[in-house]
Amino acid sequence: MAGMDADLSRFDIRVLATSEIDDPDRELMFALFDLTYRDANHAYLEKSFGRLRHVAIARCEGAPAGFSLGEMRVLDLPRLPQQAVGMAGICCVAPQFRRMGLFRALEQRAIAAAGIRPAGRMLSCGRMAHPASMRLMARNPTVVPKPGVEPSEWQRAVGVAIAEAYGAREFDPRTFVYKGDGKPIGYPNIEIDVEPSEWRAFEHVDRDRGDSLLGVVWMPDAPPGW
Repeated sequence: MAGMDADLSRFDIRVLATSEIDDPDRELMFALFDLTYRDANHAYLEKSFGRLRHVAIARCEGAPAGFSLGEMRVLDLPRLPQQAVGMAGICCVAPQFRRMGLFRALEQRAIAAAGIRPAGRMLSCGRMAHPASMRLMARNPTVVPKPGVEPSEWQRAVGVAIAEAYGAREFDPRTFVYKGDGKPIGYPNIEIDVEPSEWRAFEHVDRDRGDSLLGVVWMPDAPPGW
């Protein structure tokens, strides 16, 4: 990991409010979106600019390298008043800059841009449409959903509240599937080997409909009863 961190010195990373995105920034992000996904749904990305308040954009010697949307909010969740919630959005990294730690660095900077510093536990959330994106979360014992384990009533209620914060049109609290609007977000322009077991949590996700899976984890640990 230290090597990955050292590589970040190559990048010029800016963090700004999505309300301040100008035409060059927008063109850069759409170009990276098209590079990362086949049949990239531009309307989905445009809508995402209005859902999350910050974006981190990276360039390397002037060339577009990556971007990530995200923010930190303080939400009144079921049984969890004034809870700090890190909300990750879509992140795209150009192929030549992958595996350098850039994805995580951009995500973290976009989430931290609100200036909210959790004093205790933080709930970290993201929407994913491929098991490879779920790997880090899946290693956390507090993760919801877990393959073959139905979320508890409390977990379902928290999932509904988080989905609403993301602007969900429809959400299934039993499967944690965030249902799309009938059009795919896009299909990754990268082949990633995943185990059949990793697909189990995604068995109800219809990518052609634009579905994604809402994943949540606690850091550093879960509240009692979770």
